[in-house]
Amino acid sequence: MTAQTAWRLSTRDYVLIALALIFAQAIVLYAMGRVPICTCGTIKLWQSTVNSSENSQHIFDWYTPSHIVHGFIFYLALWFFFPKTPVMMRLAVAVGIEVAWEILENTPWIIERYRSGTISLSYYGDSILNSVADTLAMVFGFLLASRLPVAASVLIVIVFELFTGYWIRDNLTLNVVMLLYPLDAIRDWQAALPTR
Repeated sequence: MTAQTAWRLSTRDYVLIALALIFAQAIVLYAMGRVPICTCGTIKLWQSTVNSSENSQHIFDWYTPSHIVHGFIFYLALWFFFPKTPVMMRLAVAVGIEVAWEILENTPWIIERYRSGTISLSYYGDSILNSVADTLAMVFGFLLASRLPVAASVLIVIVFELFTGYWIRDNLTLNVVMLLYPLDAIRDWQAALPTR
């Protein structure tokens, strides 16, 4: 057996690796003091109010499309850099990247960065439930990208970005810009979000 074939595990093995990473994500977030579910005591399938203390606390919210887009981006990047690697191995790597981001995103430094650099004044980090759901949304996006033609993938990403950008004045692109280099013009535009 060569070194290359030694890394070619079964699909089941890669699924187990991905599940283990997600389980580790939940354990690390719990150790960091993140709450398992919303402190409001309920679990909602969908949280529609963006500027709310319940945002990022329930299963899905307006930022779920951003995590699906993560899946498309990770699929493209890993396909480009590792085209001969089995897709399920690339998925396990993508889960590892997303898990690392979800943990980093819930550190006090990033939470404070969001609060000071964006309009997310009521953001205090994700519940564990929401964070795990975000990772599963990324998995969905990755698997979708692995099945769809490139044009369909690009169209979905554009639609998600434009729709959330219009509806909540935020999306993955704006989120990255405001996290790395906050712009007053964007913050002011976001702050003028009409009540829906």
